[in-house]
Amino acid sequence: MNQAALLKQGWLLPDWPAPHNIHAFTTTRQGGVSAAPYDRLNLGDHVDDVPMAVARNRQLVGDIAQLPSEPLWLKQVHGTVVMGMEGGGSCYPTADASIALKPKQVCVVMTADCLPVLFCNKSGTKVAAAHAGWRGLCDGMLEQTVQAFQEPPSELLVWIGPGIGSNAFEVGAEVRAEFIAIDAKAESAFQLAPKAGKWLGDLYQIARQRLANVGVTAVYGGDYCTYTDSERFFSYRRDGKTGRMGSFIWMA
Repeated sequence: MNQAALLKQGWLLPDWPAPHNIHAFTTTRQGGVSAAPYDRLNLGDHVDDVPMAVARNRQLVGDIAQLPSEPLWLKQVHGTVVMGMEGGGSCYPTADASIALKPKQVCVVMTADCLPVLFCNKSGTKVAAAHAGWRGLCDGMLEQTVQAFQEPPSELLVWIGPGIGSNAFEVGAEVRAEFIAIDAKAESAFQLAPKAGKWLGDLYQIARQRLANVGVTAVYGGDYCTYTDSERFFSYRRDGKTGRMGSFIWMA
């Protein structure tokens, strides 16, 4: 992976102590060929963008990042299914996370406000990528991904990529109640919003809480806001019709 080339594109490299054989990055909307409102590097093929533009954008990412194989693109449904890589990179399985146990298998999730969460173990022999919007986060997407590693959670490292920030994620009382019903500590992740009857939720904090609950404490990232940074990030909540960023991870 050519880190200098990725940084030149304006893409993000995780700041975490992953083993040297672990490669990971998140794209931004910078680069690419898609026209507005998908401008420019839209990787989502499900948002009504021109299919040839999406295909070209995915090819550009593969070329610039020197991906070793076709990523396992998922049909994401805000669920909790973790898919293995046995099916190869072209089957588009319905899942919201994937895990790779062999080198050169590329995991990817697409987001535009939801949290992209990348995992590896400290020995550098397994990697995973999870898509965690509020629904998947609440229902246990991260816990399911940890379980898929089948090793002590203390041996895992996690990086949380760009998602909607705590000053922008406005929800109703029913969403807050769902989180608190599962984990009482989630109450500290919600603050009253200016709008009556609404709350502002911190998905990054909830993700850290849920990971800590199952023994994962080496958690990094979580310091972006897709909603407020329109120059770099797509945001579904901000724009409605928009593109998707990709978060990739693999073992060399």
